[in-house]
Parts: sequence; C-alpha cells; structure tokens
Amino acid sequence: MMSDDPTYLSVNDLTRKYRSAALSPVEVTQAILRRIETVNPKINALYFVDGDRALSTARESEARWRHGEPAGSLDGVPVTLKDHIPAVGTLSFFGTNAVNAERAPDTIDAPVAARLKEAGAIIVGKTTMPDFGLVAAGVSSRFGVTRNPWDVSRNSGGSSSGAAAATAAGLGPLAVGTDGGGSVRIPSAFCGVFGLKPSYGRVPVHDPAPWLVAGPITRSVTDAALMMNVITGPDPRDFSALPYDPRNYCDGIQDGVRGARIGVLEDIGFGRKIDSQVRETLLQAARTFASLGAVVEPIPPMFTESPEPDFNRVLHLRTYLLYSTMTETQQTAMLPVLAEWCRQENAEPKQLLMQSLVNEGAIRRVTLAPFETCEFVLAPVMAMLPYEAGLPWAPGETAHNPFCFPFNMSEQPAASIPGGFSREGLPVGLQIIGRRFDDRGVLRAAYAYEQATGLLARRPVL
Repeated sequence: MMSDDPTYLSVNDLTRKYRSAALSPVEVTQAILRRIETVNPKINALYFVDGDRALSTARESEARWRHGEPAGSLDGVPVTLKDHIPAVGTLSFFGTNAVNAERAPDTIDAPVAARLKEAGAIIVGKTTMPDFGLVAAGVSSRFGVTRNPWDVSRNSGGSSSGAAAATAAGLGPLAVGTDGGGSVRIPSAFCGVFGLKPSYGRVPVHDPAPWLVAGPITRSVTDAALMMNVITGPDPRDFSALPYDPRNYCDGIQDGVRGARIGVLEDIGFGRKIDSQVRETLLQAARTFASLGAVVEPIPPMFTESPEPDFNRVLHLRTYLLYSTMTETQQTAMLPVLAEWCRQENAEPKQLLMQSLVNEGAIRRVTLAPFETCEFVLAPVMAMLPYEAGLPWAPGETAHNPFCFPFNMSEQPAASIPGGFSREGLPVGLQIIGRRFDDRGVLRAAYAYEQATGLLARRPVL
C-alpha cells in the first residue's frame, strides 16, 4: 500500500507521482529537508545538509518531468552519501577530527555520486561515520554519537552509521554506504533497513582498496535494485572494477526461490555464540524460505580456527601506515580507542604479515566451500542485538564481526534484511549471502523474503 508521507515513498511511487504531476521533486525535497530539521537532532545521522543545492537540483528535475524528459530512473529522488564519498561542493571528513576542520569542499564526484547525478538524483547531504570507518558502531571523534532510530539509547551500527539511521528515519529513501568488513550490513541490520554489499568490483569506487565496496541502503529491495542499475555504471578511475554488465537488476527479481538450496549458518566457527533472540529469528526465517519452496538445510561451522588475526593484521598495518603520516595533533584528535589501536605499531616479523596475505587464499576457499552445493547462505549479521549507543563495539565482542568480514575477503554479494524484531522492539537483521557475482540472485532471494514478511514496511516512531 502506498504511503501518503512523501518522506517514506519508494522510488517507483515517487517517479509515478512525478510523471502524473501529483507530486513534484521540489515538494518532496522540501518535505525531506523539514524532516531532517525535526528528526536529525535526535539521531545525528547527517552532518552536512546542502539544502540550497538540493532545492536547485529539485527545480531542474521538476522542469524535466514537466516536459516529460526525466534525466534517468532516479530523477528527482533524494539520496544521501556517506561522509568519505566525495561529491562536488560537499564536505568530507572521514568521520574524524584528525582531518582539518577548515577542509575545503570536495571538487570531484566519486563514481557513485557522478552516476546518481547523471540519473537525476538529488544529493541532499552527507551522513556520519566513525573515524576512517574502522569500527562497526556509530561513534566518531568529529560527529559524536549516531543513534538508532528504533531506540535512541542503542547503537546505530557502523561504519555507514548515518546512512542506515537516516534511511530508517525517513531522511531520504536512498543512501550510499561502503563496506570493507560489514559496514553496510551491520548498520542496516541494527536500523531495520535493507543494505546490499555487492560483489567486489561491481560498483566502481574512486579509491579502490582490498575488500572495500560501495552499496545501496534503502527501505525496499526494489529500491536497491533500481539504485544498482545506476551506480554500477562504469568509471575508469576504479582499476579493480569488474567489466561493466548493463543488466537490469530488477529483471527476475520476482521469480522467487522455489527449488533454491539455502544453507542456514547458525555458527560460523569463531566469535561469540549468537543471542537466543537472533537464533529464533534466524530459524523462523529458514522456515519462511522453506514455505516459499526453497530447499533449506543447516550447514556446519565454516571455520575450525579464527581467520580474524589475519584480517586484523592486514587491516592494522594498512591503518598504521596512514596513522604514521599524521602529525601528533592529528593523532591525538582521533577517537581514543582507535588511536590506541593504531599506536600498536606492527612490530611482528615481516613473515607473519606475508603469511596473513597467503592465508587469505585459504580463508576464501573455506568461505566459498558451502556455495558448491548452496545457492545462498542465510546467517545472522550480528550475533547480538543493538547494544548501547556510544560504545565502539559490543561488550565481549571481537573488533571485527565474525559473520561479515569473511564475505568481504571472498568478494561475495551479501545483503542485510530485517528478519524480525526483538522483544524490546529492536530490529534483528539477517544476512543473505550469494555466490560470487550473483548480486541479482541475492536481490531475488531478499525480495521473496521481503514480500513474505512485510518487515521492511515497519517504521520507527521518533
């Protein structure tokens, strides 16, 4: 059923209303800006709002729709960008006070920003993230605490903290996040929205790095598919990008999962055991997929020993190389827990680092093994419910989320979708992981689950 609130309309609802002149991009942008003014102080999801530029872009979009000549499939649709994704005229701080407060506005558009603009989307502003995206929580030395719209005493997750919180709270239907170890999926899970980590290289980025991808955070699976149609456009700046595939990610999205083999991963083999409510939600989701005709079966733990030391060693050294170039003032301006981590200079033998790089191959093989027989794997995103706002990670948890980072290392597509709500009313996110390059299959499975449950239609009350 179509919402009457323009801040919660889907992309198809918006463009349908634009086409019939029942609503204009200017009216929608004004409604979004009013909601940001009212709601954002409660959750701290956006740190930069470009209202004048957004309204100017909306007026241009309105004129195109009036003449029946939209620029693209997202013409007039508001979108937000994660802090470190540059867009001309916006400010990027990488979530940290280590970056000069007098930083000049961005002078380039990242690939995703360029493709969104070409499609007519309206960039409303930039969303918060923790320092350099290095923790899976909504805490930042520059922006403070980003809060969960479902319960402002709880964490929003990270590192695409503001992107997921803003989308859940109606501060824009579309957001772009990035994910190098769970940073799209974790905040999407905590904030009750849909987030897709595409296959590595599927969405071009301006500064390629191992394991890092950009992906959509939305309030429906179809909106994410429509967004993928745009942001997968080629860009020569990404030397790691996959060959451009001009497919329509909406094609076949309604084909269902009948006959698909889905493995249910309750224990990945390391890290903390999942919370009982997360487990209940996972098993209920498995029954839902079975009722849709999928062949659902449990799979054993993937790992017999933790791959986290190898992931951490490589990530730590990359971060230390950046940290070591900073002035002392910049170093002390960072989030203290991260500065302390960075100061632990990697004094281990060079052979250990090389061994971790070699071990990546073994980690990939272990992670990919279940997909020889399973088309998808269903797993938690986080082992626990959203924890206290302001904490850099959950008490008793390791620094890197066990259910997320292995699938960055294996370069597979993985989505977070609401699986249910806890007894406290908090979202419980589930992960649908697909075979390498099968982004469209993940969207198809997620769409089937969305239609069967209706959970993405629920909204927080702020």
